[in-house]
Amino acid sequence: MTGSHYRDEPTTVSRYSAAARVNHWVTAASLILLALSGLALFHPSLFFLTGLFGGGEYTRIIHPWIGLVLLVSFAGLFLRFWRLNLWERTDNVWLGRVRAVLAGREEELPEVGKYNAGQKLVFWGMSILIIVLFVSGVGIWRSQYPFLRETLGIVIPIDQQRLAVLVHALAAIGAILIWIVHVYAALWVKGTVRAMMRGSVTGGWAWRHHRRWLREEVGARTPRRPAE
Repeated sequence: MTGSHYRDEPTTVSRYSAAARVNHWVTAASLILLALSGLALFHPSLFFLTGLFGGGEYTRIIHPWIGLVLLVSFAGLFLRFWRLNLWERTDNVWLGRVRAVLAGREEELPEVGKYNAGQKLVFWGMSILIIVLFVSGVGIWRSQYPFLRETLGIVIPIDQQRLAVLVHALAAIGAILIWIVHVYAALWVKGTVRAMMRGSVTGGWAWRHHRRWLREEVGARTPRRPAE
């Protein structure tokens, strides 16, 4: 190979470890399966989706177990990234210039760390909704399985069960909408998907979209000059 070949190779920056990427894709897969099985149970017009899970009875049985997988998997993501998603003053500025974001004029935006304000809203919105889905789902699940009621010894009144169904459905719709925004944004900002596929991004991508994070990464990897 010639020397020019190496010069053409873009500089890359590590963004996600292999464990973080596996954690992300398990969460994504469980969320998709949960949405499909939930929609199948949500309305008769969508009942045909139960065919993906072996029929209506199996869908009803599998759905809450997929929910548990999602809860555990997302908990892993939460523990990994919650500190990086804490709100900062620059996030308010970023949101205030959302027109520049949509127009792709990132030179008008403040430098951001690993996640911008939009990504943080997705993270915290999904965190809250998954908790709501779990709590409301437990109420529905226990009403369907008598042995759970007998084991835990708590009876949920019918009016609370109906409220749980309503809250569960609304939270599910909210989670699906946030997921759609998340996927659209990942496809819209070219190079973002690469981060979760390969674990790295180009230096140009990092400089354009997450400049402060890039500065921090370079600073952490630059050996300090020994004291005189």
